[in-house]
Amino acid sequence: MPELHPQFLTDQDGKPLSVLLPIAEYEALIERLEDLEDLEEAREALGRIERGEEDTIPWEVKTSAC
Repeated sequence: MPELHPQFLTDQDGKPLSVLLPIAEYEALIERLEDLEDLEEAREALGRIERGEEDTIPWEVKTSAC
């Protein structure tokens, strides 16, 4: 997880309204979230394969069709 250095914008009462992050930290955070989404999708697909709900295509079949 990237180290974050957030700045908080507050209203007149000190209630947090928004968070500011340096763009590099924001991009790293978004990339991390996308990686976690990909991992979740891969685990779901593997589960479907293991339960017999989804078929796979052998690599040899895929490469010979090209």
